[in-house]
Amino acid sequence: MSNITQKGSDEAEFAKPLYTPIKRRSFFMYAGATAGATALLLSGCDDDDENVTTPTGTVSLGSGDVGVLNYAYALEQLEAAFYAQVIATPYTGISADERMALTAIAKHEAIHRDFFKTAITAAAANQIIPGLNPDFSRVNFSSRDSVLTTARTFEDLGVAAYNGAGSLIKNNDYLLIAGKIVSVEARHAAYIRDLITPGSFSGNDVVNAQGLDQALSVTQVLTAAQPFIKERINGDNVGK
Repeated sequence: MSNITQKGSDEAEFAKPLYTPIKRRSFFMYAGATAGATALLLSGCDDDDENVTTPTGTVSLGSGDVGVLNYAYALEQLEAAFYAQVIATPYTGISADERMALTAIAKHEAIHRDFFKTAITAAAANQIIPGLNPDFSRVNFSSRDSVLTTARTFEDLGVAAYNGAGSLIKNNDYLLIAGKIVSVEARHAAYIRDLITPGSFSGNDVVNAQGLDQALSVTQVLTAAQPFIKERINGDNVGK
């Protein structure tokens, strides 16, 4: 079982009040496809981690919409693992407000991760990527500056990734969900930025002159995320 998956199991318990309704909505969204897909989804809800194996070498995200979903799933795995570690080993001097907010973000990221796992299992169970192993060796979890700087990187990257992947998604239902998730990620990004520098919630390094968040390609995002993931991620065919 991967490190990310193990942490996720612990997280899922405290996130249960929020996680359950999201999963139910995902059920209604995807159950319309086929009865077989419904059975797979229900199976996935009963035992989240049973089929996850630790990969070695390169992990391909796949192609088409499933590739996009796996792309989002990989990034959400990374974010969920990061915030689970932040909550498990809070940095020196963390305030009660910061801890409460970061715990809420950790719950959101765990829900996002589990949502994608459930959705992909329902849509294409044999194409879902496995649980990934994070590499947080460059993060000093006892340092507020190190943690928040990394959090800002992940949140800005997440927003840019969803924005960039929007044009690759063919299924309108997936596009709608991606649009909802990116709005939450943008709130996280704004909060983290404000913690680092009050009033800097929307910097011109991520928002252009037209007031639009940046959108990055799959290659750009994976290049930035790869140092934090032990497996080599291949996104060459995402959306194709």
